[in-house]
Amino acid sequence: MNYQDLVTQITQWDHDYYVLDQPTVADAEYDLAFRTLLDLEAEHPELITPESPSQRVGAKAIDDYVKIEHRVKMLSLANAFSLDETYAFFEKAAKDLTLSADSLKIYSEPKLDGLAISLHYDHGLLSYAATRGDGLVGEDVTHTIKTIKSVPLKLATVHPPETLEVRGEVFMPKQAFEKLNQQALQNNTKLFVNPRNAAAGTVRQMNPKIAAERDLQFIPYGLGETLGAPAFTQHSEILAFLHSLGFRKNPHCYAFLGSYEAFVSNYELMEQTRALLPMQIDGIVYKVDDLAQQSSLGFIARSPKWAVARKFPAENSVTELLSVDFQVGRTGVLTPVARLAPVFVGGVTVSNATLHNMDEIERLGLQIGDMIEIQRAGDVIPKVVQVVEHGAHRTPIVVPEHCPACNALVKQTEGQAAFRCTADLSCGAQGAERIRHYASRKFMNIANLGTKLIELLYSTGRLKTIADIYSLSLEDISGLEGQGEKSAENVLASITASKHTKLGTFLGALGIHEVGEEGAKSIAQYFKTLDAIMAASLEDLMQVPDIGPVMAKNVVEFFQNAENKAIIAAILAAGVTWPAIADQAIDSLPLAGQTWVLTGTLQQLTRSEAKALLESLGAKVAGSVSKKTSVVVAGVKAGSKLATAQELGIKVMDEAEFLAEFVSAPG
Repeated sequence: MNYQDLVTQITQWDHDYYVLDQPTVADAEYDLAFRTLLDLEAEHPELITPESPSQRVGAKAIDDYVKIEHRVKMLSLANAFSLDETYAFFEKAAKDLTLSADSLKIYSEPKLDGLAISLHYDHGLLSYAATRGDGLVGEDVTHTIKTIKSVPLKLATVHPPETLEVRGEVFMPKQAFEKLNQQALQNNTKLFVNPRNAAAGTVRQMNPKIAAERDLQFIPYGLGETLGAPAFTQHSEILAFLHSLGFRKNPHCYAFLGSYEAFVSNYELMEQTRALLPMQIDGIVYKVDDLAQQSSLGFIARSPKWAVARKFPAENSVTELLSVDFQVGRTGVLTPVARLAPVFVGGVTVSNATLHNMDEIERLGLQIGDMIEIQRAGDVIPKVVQVVEHGAHRTPIVVPEHCPACNALVKQTEGQAAFRCTADLSCGAQGAERIRHYASRKFMNIANLGTKLIELLYSTGRLKTIADIYSLSLEDISGLEGQGEKSAENVLASITASKHTKLGTFLGALGIHEVGEEGAKSIAQYFKTLDAIMAASLEDLMQVPDIGPVMAKNVVEFFQNAENKAIIAAILAAGVTWPAIADQAIDSLPLAGQTWVLTGTLQQLTRSEAKALLESLGAKVAGSVSKKTSVVVAGVKAGSKLATAQELGIKVMDEAEFLAEFVSAPG
């Protein structure tokens, strides 16, 4: 058998096994053929083609993810949690099409619980694969997606489209998930929470060889960008076309006319089938099958008006509450976490559950030793629903008087359920997250000091507080895994650049509870200097516009803490400075009292630059359009905010008009 015939034969065997679930060759014969292929390619590397089965595991580990912009936006689906919600969704769709719901052809598909992926084929060959990301930009994960044997490296057609973007779900079958966690138990490593979590973690592996060892699968659910593809009239035709190209079918897909009774029958059938499927599903996706009707219905915000996900209700189980631990978050809030006798809920073994806060514990009447009902909310996050039976030897749950991480006093926030560590900047449990917050783009913008590097430096003890950022050396960074001398120099350059900031930015970067970006700017503008802010009383802070009593109290308490003040003094001693704030009254600025909204993509200014410009002119920049909005600046691909502004009769400027008035204008 020559090389090309061998490639074709092994590809066909892979298709039979991984796509059709119909193995057509003995394992020994397959292994021998694959070994022969590898030997041939070793002797004659010039024969190797991109579609060779050997290339699924041939890629090297990558150092970082490349960002990929989706040419056609990857949308998410709206959710429905009841039959009435589902039927009402399609009643509205039918009304918009001036039809009756009973006449709509609906196509139902099991909602696979995995990771949305976009596959790009050029002239039939897989060129790259990307995650959904935020719908506009995803991450290049070609190196791991190529290891999935139900993803064709070459489309099974002699006349492939010039461009074909296939969208679908990568998931881990239940059996593969159980095998993976069994291996983790044997190796004493961390267990995956559920198959979706395992699939997402595997796809984002840097090393494709690890991904190749896990039995991931891919099933398509639609198309994105196409060029030269056939003309389709029905969504179901697209799925049949994709199956003909070598992709796996989603089991138990059904077409029906959208009567109330048909939705009932379909849901009951899928609910009964759910446990028998080899993969985990968390609901059903219902779509209008007719593509012309889909086009007519269009989209709203981030989801289509022709498709909805009907989610299954969460699954519940009963177990014993063994103990309660308190975890400390970035802002110092102590969150109670229930430690449970392990129980199987919705396909996953659960041993922890959230309790939210002490008010929730009191509402439940919960004590240690009780038998409790556990629910996986949305089939993901375990939650305590209720006490089923009081334990024979119950123990009350008590908030610790001292922080479990740093031993500082714990105080309850006045008027709230939250208990908080009083140590703020010096608390170890809050440290890494506070550093990440401080260095983030929104605040000190230390571009090359990312989350991974912060965690590495924090774990070594080199970073304990935000002040330690400014004493980092080249050796501290370059000696870490994945960091060379050039990377370290870039980090230090970013740190140096961050020393030139603004008072409001610095104040927001400190992470004072409930003092966000806008609140910090208001306080800075009112007091003008850090010394004045640190000396301000509760009554002084209450004079600042939009600052309420809770925020004011948090600011006062933060600056009364001696360790916080010592850390700030160390930062200032390291050379962090900002320009003096002018005494010009806000009321005298040209856009004082106005509310502006930015929407769409600006070509000549970044969103942050445009926002800063408007604020310097006295305007308040809001995130949504309302009757109080003065002007909307609409960039490229402006969406629902522009439509709302037009409906309300609010003045709209394009970018050119905005620049002409506020940037290019004399003076």
